[in-house]
Amino acid sequence: MSEVRIAAEPRTEFGKGAARRARRAGKVPAVLYGHGTEPRHITLPGHDLMLALKTPNVLLRVDGVEGAENLVLPKSVQRDPIKGFLEHVDLLVVKKGEKVNVEIAVTLTGEVAPGGIVTQDLVSVEVAAEATHIPEGVEFSVEGLEVGTSVTAAELKLPAGVELVTDPEAIVLSVSAPAAEEPAEGEGEEAAEGEAAEASAE
Repeated sequence: MSEVRIAAEPRTEFGKGAARRARRAGKVPAVLYGHGTEPRHITLPGHDLMLALKTPNVLLRVDGVEGAENLVLPKSVQRDPIKGFLEHVDLLVVKKGEKVNVEIAVTLTGEVAPGGIVTQDLVSVEVAAEATHIPEGVEFSVEGLEVGTSVTAAELKLPAGVELVTDPEAIVLSVSAPAAEEPAEGEGEEAAEGEAAEASAE
């Protein structure tokens, strides 16, 4: 589990104008909440935060916020839909030893049996894990799986101490045969015309 230390500053200005000024200064508005505490409004260094968020479910140790728990998980990240820069982040306060619900990626490895095609229905699953021991993801080997095979979430092998929250019966992947190729445009018409010509000749 990755843990990144990041410096924060209390935020006293609010509204769209204040948020724009913070982003122009290279900072991202954020809110700390959880454990029954009052929400804390802060700003975080944009570049450092962007690098940290490249790691799924990164654990942040926030410095500079007096009187607040400083171990947090990013729970909601808002980005500009066009330019992609960070607009706002919600941070959930966590404590060592407690479990939190998070999404982790499902990565497939290996090759299915010849003639099979894998369709991955779930690219991530929700799990409950200790806040300081969140797995980066889970791997599943499709090596040798035959056509007609389907795999449910319950069949994923999660690390010790990690519990599945996603419906155990949810289909993660299935192996199917390739779809029959349809005749190229015009081929069917030509065949029909040929048959009609033969019938007329008879």
